[in-house]
Amino acid sequence: MNTANRFYDYLKGDKIIWSIVLVLAFISILVVYSATGTLAYKDRGGDTEYFLLKQIMLLSGGFAVMFVIYRMHYMRFNKAAPYLLLLAAPLLIYTFFFGADINDAKRWIMVPILNLTFQTSDFAKLALIIYVAREITKKQEYIRDFKRAFFPIIVPVVIICGLIAPSDLSSAAMLFLTCIMMMFVGRVAMRYIGLLFFLGIITFSILLAIGHFFPDYVRVDTWSSRLEQFAGEEAGGYQIQQAKIAIANGGLVGNGPGNSLQRNHLPQAYSDFIYAIICEEYGLIGGLLILGIYVLLMFRTIRLVTISPKAFGAMLAIGLAISLVGQALANIAVNVHLVPVTGLTLPMLSMGGTSVIFTCIAFGMILSVSKYIEDLKEKQDQQIVGA
Repeated sequence: MNTANRFYDYLKGDKIIWSIVLVLAFISILVVYSATGTLAYKDRGGDTEYFLLKQIMLLSGGFAVMFVIYRMHYMRFNKAAPYLLLLAAPLLIYTFFFGADINDAKRWIMVPILNLTFQTSDFAKLALIIYVAREITKKQEYIRDFKRAFFPIIVPVVIICGLIAPSDLSSAAMLFLTCIMMMFVGRVAMRYIGLLFFLGIITFSILLAIGHFFPDYVRVDTWSSRLEQFAGEEAGGYQIQQAKIAIANGGLVGNGPGNSLQRNHLPQAYSDFIYAIICEEYGLIGGLLILGIYVLLMFRTIRLVTISPKAFGAMLAIGLAISLVGQALANIAVNVHLVPVTGLTLPMLSMGGTSVIFTCIAFGMILSVSKYIEDLKEKQDQQIVGA
């Protein structure tokens, strides 16, 4: 009983969100192991266990970081927000000029000694969401005065998204929309939200112009080709065609774990198009289950917002949830050919390094907010009983 109580003390917070994290991690191990079969034969000489062990190690490391973040009081992130943002901007600038070129995109920097790649946009997304949550909730009058709304909120959003966009337009657009939704939830005046949207269009237009003259720095050709494939007669291009075949092969109940055929033909089956592999192996039921898990995460986070006693905790949780769920919906939309190919992974499910770690950090922050709410409720109940 004491052991159970001790375990409960360490895992406070929303139990459904805890369950969502654990279920997504378990599913990730299954589908990554299946989806990397062909990659293992190409790159590892048939060592199919290599990527399985790698994903387990990444998830283990991510859970360790998540637990540390969860145990911290979330108001610490409020204090750290300006410093995180100040670190994010130079990292993005460095990546823009000196980043490692992988898959024709400079999104990563090499970590010395460890020989690992680090995607700076993942850090920047987290830093900006924390910062925007801080500025929206700092003082109510901050979002009613032009100067205080423009410089503390709008300018940082435009700068960070503008620095991410040249090499990763989809992530920049998702982050931009997340910040707009946070401002809407935070009751920022619509004229400022409209101003941010207008400046976003201006920034995008400037990037298009720069990309016309310097295509090596701004991937305008990639953006154009993806739009042409989506709208043209190619039915979305080779990737989308193979994803559609995978989903069609799955039918209602799927072909069973490890029985995907399209993993042998579908590029990025273990990351960008892992949802198609899930549908092929687990069918429409499995696909809807994954979609339902992310929707449930959104609803549970909204519940936290309604009961959170502090505005920063509410804004932080909703901002992170919008980012995670929005990215998941965008990934699923790509797989079923509702939007052009974006390159966004499926949070917590796709194989990846920094993506898995920063997703775990985001979950840790959401759980930290829920733990604080639960602790506060317990104290209030004890006071009522004591009275």
